[in-house]
Amino acid sequence: MTTDGGGGSASGGAAGGRGAQLKHTGLRPGWTTGACATAATKAAYTALLTGGFPDPVTIELPKGQTPSFALAKERLTAGPDRSAMAAVVKDAGDDPDVTHGALIRATVRLLPPDSGVVFRAGPGVGTVTRPGLPLEVGEPAINPVPRQLMRAHVAEVAARYGGTGDVEITVSVDHGEEIARSTWNPRLGILGGLSILGTTGIVVPYSCSAWIDSIRRGVDVARAAGRTHVAACTGSTSEKTVLATYALPEDALLDMGDFAGAVLKYLRRHPVDRLTICGGFAKLSKLAAGHLDLHSARSQVNKDFLATLATEAGAPPSLAAQITTANTGLEALRLCESQGIPLGNTVAARARTEAQAVLREAPVEVDVICIDRAGTVVGRS
Repeated sequence: MTTDGGGGSASGGAAGGRGAQLKHTGLRPGWTTGACATAATKAAYTALLTGGFPDPVTIELPKGQTPSFALAKERLTAGPDRSAMAAVVKDAGDDPDVTHGALIRATVRLLPPDSGVVFRAGPGVGTVTRPGLPLEVGEPAINPVPRQLMRAHVAEVAARYGGTGDVEITVSVDHGEEIARSTWNPRLGILGGLSILGTTGIVVPYSCSAWIDSIRRGVDVARAAGRTHVAACTGSTSEKTVLATYALPEDALLDMGDFAGAVLKYLRRHPVDRLTICGGFAKLSKLAAGHLDLHSARSQVNKDFLATLATEAGAPPSLAAQITTANTGLEALRLCESQGIPLGNTVAARARTEAQAVLREAPVEVDVICIDRAGTVVGRS
């Protein structure tokens, strides 16, 4: 039997539930794929032992919050190979998460005593194919904390209803393989679908924690593959420039985005021999000014700073004055280029100095490449 329930979003609980807002932001938090998979697992295992699905189903997250999740689908299969499936629609709150609205399913099947909890990747959930991740090669991409959460809730249900807690849990995500193409998974060697993620169970809107975690996993994969040179790029254009400059394999490319600080701080603890930072001139001028978050909402191009750098590079006072009133960083660059002032190289050199300061004593050689919007190199250090 398959029934369609309500919207499948989480509600209630200490996290505030649907409609709740994060303090100081006015934004609504959401729930990780790991939390959704745990709720679906608890509902399915309960149905196996009792014949009925709890709906909504309440789980406890690592920090004590107790959200409740409505079931979007449920199915109880009789016969010698009994199983139960429950599904939850992921609600990412106000975060622009590619998995928002995805249907997360857990199918639970009883195993012989002392089998423990066995995890399987169903359709739409990836499989690990490269070393360097927190899971062994060949394992389903269900991360350690979600596994712990699912085990804990299986044990709770077993204790309450007289089960042994020995089960096979198959997690699947409808259209997960298609959604995964918009994530880091293919580059990290997670093939076939999405990862089931989450350390707290809660998605904090615009916290960027998932992106930063992907950067870290990218470094881990590169190191495990023996890469000694990685490149941190702000976008696809800078990545193409790096590929045209260095013969780097795909697993040595880090999609840094705006998170220069995340790359540098992680490499400080997990170094490689060489780091290339490549990005747009305006973004890297922010790094040159000491900003580690390059997003336009959190740091701005400082024209006065650019004028100071141009002066150091030999610009006359009249040109420096023009730079302070330029509309964009790229306009400031063009003004300097028209008079033979190497502002691009100066910005790259200062960005390199700032990167080295964050790396501290880590044995990482750094080079910086600044590009314009067309991917043309306008500065190097």
